[in-house]
Amino acid sequence: MRTALVIGTGLIGTSAALALASRGVTVHLADHDPGQARTAAALGAGTDEAPEDGVVVDLCVVAVPPAHVAASLADAMRRGVARGYLDVASVKGGPRRELEALGLDLTPYIGTHPMSGRERSGPLAATADLFEGRPWVLTPTRDTDTEVLNLALELVALCRAVPVVMDADAHDRAVALVSHMPHLVSSMVAARLENAEETAVRLCGQGIRDVTRIAASDPGMWIDILSANPGPVADLLSAVAGDLEETVQALRSLQSSDDAKRRDGADGVETMLRRGNAGQARVPGKHGAAPAAYEIVAVLISDQPGELARIFADAGAAGVNVEDVRIEHATGQQAGFVQLMVQPAAAPKLAAALRERGWAMRQ
Repeated sequence: MRTALVIGTGLIGTSAALALASRGVTVHLADHDPGQARTAAALGAGTDEAPEDGVVVDLCVVAVPPAHVAASLADAMRRGVARGYLDVASVKGGPRRELEALGLDLTPYIGTHPMSGRERSGPLAATADLFEGRPWVLTPTRDTDTEVLNLALELVALCRAVPVVMDADAHDRAVALVSHMPHLVSSMVAARLENAEETAVRLCGQGIRDVTRIAASDPGMWIDILSANPGPVADLLSAVAGDLEETVQALRSLQSSDDAKRRDGADGVETMLRRGNAGQARVPGKHGAAPAAYEIVAVLISDQPGELARIFADAGAAGVNVEDVRIEHATGQQAGFVQLMVQPAAAPKLAAALRERGWAMRQ
């Protein structure tokens, strides 16, 4: 791949353009908002100038909201701007069916979806490493030209992502489960905080921060996403509603003066919690492998420049690899706990080394 046209210079489009440009591909940028394309160009994602007349680029990447994917692709394909075309929308079945209904030749097209994003949107939130190590779904059909599939695989490789081949409708059901439905549930939990008393909100800890983090995303962007995949998301939320109702009834039973009802209530709550344990255990761990049982070494850290760098340096000096890290902020204080997740055998060694270097540990 030597040349590419990226249509849509939001977070995903600009990040892909930055990755391609950094690896020597000539990238042309286009957007319905010329100012946004200029911003992406200023960041080093390419040029906002169109290809010269008669020049056909190798790959056209359409990175617009799902509702506009089919129209943008159809326009580009009719103009013959590229040898191959793909989109990066978070739903795949709908845009493909819209293109089929328009009677277009779909041999030069493949639907794709990079499973990566941020709470922020727009070109200023973009980074060239956004996709590194992340799954990038490809949904070829029997009609997809081999050359186009190879171009898509090359794009994934240049962005240092991991290709995953799926059926388009199976993809849409999967992202409803692992992305779209959880986002709505996160928003529903966060909505309970909107009118809560300030004294209650001040008690927020890491648990509520973890659950509500993705609720900070742009509502306009999510309306576009959910409008393109409403059926599978609604089916999942209906199932969640059933679980909620069962849990509510179990909790009501715990309020009963009848011992048998209280036991039934406790059993119902325990069943839901254990189902949650089983589901969470299936979430892939580091590098997509099976989740590992890490030991947590919790260290008190002040909110000062350089403290995180110092603790990581001390862990490195101890010869311990930190597998994952979380920060638990202390409400109203300039301090918190850094949770260093390490292999169980390494935890005692790391804790001892950090104590020797003056760090205060949580027991």
